[in-house]
Amino acid sequence: MDKRIYLCLAHMSGKEQAFIKEAFDTNWVVPLGPNVNAFEDELKHFVGQDKEVVALSAGTAAIHLGLIQLGVGAGDEVICQSFTFCASANPVAYLGAKPVFIDSEEDTWNMDPVLLEEAIKDRIAKTGKKPKAILPVHLYGMPARIDEICAIAAKYDIPVLEDAAEALGSEFKGQKCGTFGTFGVLSFNGNKMITTSGGGALIVPDESAKKQTMFYATQAREPFPHYQHEKIGYNYRMSNICAGIGRGQMTVLDEHIAHHRHVHALYEKAFEGVDGITLKSNPDGRFNANYWLSTILIDPVKTGTNYDEVRRNLDEWGIETRPLWKPMHLQPVYAANPCYVNGVSERLFNMGLCIPAGPWVTDEDVAYIVEQIKACCKE
Repeated sequence: MDKRIYLCLAHMSGKEQAFIKEAFDTNWVVPLGPNVNAFEDELKHFVGQDKEVVALSAGTAAIHLGLIQLGVGAGDEVICQSFTFCASANPVAYLGAKPVFIDSEEDTWNMDPVLLEEAIKDRIAKTGKKPKAILPVHLYGMPARIDEICAIAAKYDIPVLEDAAEALGSEFKGQKCGTFGTFGVLSFNGNKMITTSGGGALIVPDESAKKQTMFYATQAREPFPHYQHEKIGYNYRMSNICAGIGRGQMTVLDEHIAHHRHVHALYEKAFEGVDGITLKSNPDGRFNANYWLSTILIDPVKTGTNYDEVRRNLDEWGIETRPLWKPMHLQPVYAANPCYVNGVSERLFNMGLCIPAGPWVTDEDVAYIVEQIKACCKE
């Protein structure tokens, strides 16, 4: 194949330029303005649950500001998902707090509620105090067992900061991911469901929390005619230009989500009955993943190959893939952190690949990708 097939390339609606032009024409090129306000309103309407939304420079910034508002500081512990990208845990370290890592369960590959409760009990026993927050992730757009996680959080009175960076549009029991916890996080990085080139958002419970988030995101300036600062602030607001891209992207968000689900359904049919290749799908009717990336597990015994061999072969054949996330508890930077593991994420990391699912991936591309993956398997 002449063209290269990418995992999830940005796909423009064609309306982005008009919003950007409007920003230039009205000289709104700062990290504030009509596009930012309108983008936040559109996101608020999309996620529902009477939440408010603040547009920020990155999903990582959103996690950071969520943790600050939950009172996380030096010496605290925050329970984090191990099987995820480092941006879920790094902001905990920014604050001088300690990530405590929890392994995954098989159903969703996300935070295991059983291990979560064990960890909370153990941290209280070992440190004499509760973890300050719980930070589950909806990995690859697959909703976590968020009802169980929130029930345990409520039992111990620990707030939940929900990382839905990869899960814009995913639902659990009909409710949008990112709206279950006290705070929720979205990402609009270049390869996400929609993009603002870079960028993210914090989903907050009410208008008061929105004002507080905006305060911290604009250098914590107090309401004086001069510049007065009584708290440490950050330069985390989204620019009006980037928000213009976001507004254009919102016009195709539903279309993008439908396409990812369509591509996943094609993979599901194509891999049916292929021994040793398992596609990750919704565990049951409560889960409605956006399938931001489709993911497969390759059984080396049944296929006679392994994920890395398949990855290298597909790369040569013009297909971009990516290994599943290396768990945080295996990362050198977090080697000394407490972790509660059951072997699930380590096994997944050693077996899995993300395969293309983005808006530019055609039905023909899917057929070609499946054909090449099957060709890697030994007869």
